Amino acid sequence: MNTEMVYDKLYRYVYFKVKNVELAEDIVQESFIRYFERYSDGSFYNMKLLYTIAKNLCVDEYRKPRPIRLEENHATKTNPEFNVDNLDLKDALKTLSKEERELLLLRFVNEESMQTISKVFGCSRFAIYRKIKLATKKLLKHF
Repeated sequence: MNTEMVYDKLYRYVYFKVKNVELAEDIVQESFIRYFERYSDGSFYNMKLLYTIAKNLCVDEYRKPRPIRLEENHATKTNPEFNVDNLDLKDALKTLSKEERELLLLRFVNEESMQTISKVFGCSRFAIYRKIKLATKKLLKHF
């Protein structure tokens, strides 16, 4: 997998968590820096480690004190590929838990393997398979 594809997958994952273009870019860049400093010889990417680093950086970001924001998040204006036009899909996604949305993002948008997702969540592949199947059923009930 080339660097650009890895960056795109990690960016989508982080953007899903933070919902801010600039912050997502910063976290992804920091994730790569930490990954290369500690774990990589540059020959391949360990997606489990990259997702874990990014997830921890997102958690750290949420723990920081928040300044008052003067303007609304403009992520959909600057990145139209993240703008979901289908209001039914938006409503259906709101019925899922945050974990279910994260699972569906990793599996179907980022096309990660069950093995990688199971390592990120720290449970078996079969448990992940069942959770994804239930989340998909829940989502499809709205259509």
